[in-house]
Amino acid sequence: MNNTHVLSLQQLASPEGSCYGCGCSHPTGLHVESHWAEDGVHVLCTHTPANEFHGWPGLVYGGLLAMLVDCHSNWTAMAYHYRAEGREPGSLPRIDCVTGQLSLTYLKPTPMGVELVLKARVEGEVGRKSRVICEIWAGDVLTVTADSVFVRVDTERLRQQAHAPA
Repeated sequence: MNNTHVLSLQQLASPEGSCYGCGCSHPTGLHVESHWAEDGVHVLCTHTPANEFHGWPGLVYGGLLAMLVDCHSNWTAMAYHYRAEGREPGSLPRIDCVTGQLSLTYLKPTPMGVELVLKARVEGEVGRKSRVICEIWAGDVLTVTADSVFVRVDTERLRQQAHAPA
């Protein structure tokens, strides 16, 4: 294995991120790290679920799988936006997306104790709304597929809207 650590999309674009799933600065979070694959089409991440994420005995909790897909697919959408604009992740102005629709299909049980590989790509146009296809692999077994939509947003505006008086 290569000894040089390549910074993840999260570390490059949002080192102060506080999301439980993918925030670099969350004190107890999962710290999901997404990277472009060598094929230049897919964005990959790996994750080995900790014991507290058991569902049924010996199986990964489905909610964790949804969270992994959500975070990784969102970063896939943002990576595609940066690339479409010819910019590096972390360059300003910052690009942010949020989940518009999250749709998972659980194909097979996902075993605990196995490193999971998430493989995602944008399907179609990179626009205000982008469709992301994501797969979760446990070794050679495809256990989850996801077909979701991520929306490019101004997060400060969203924050103001969320905290505005009704």
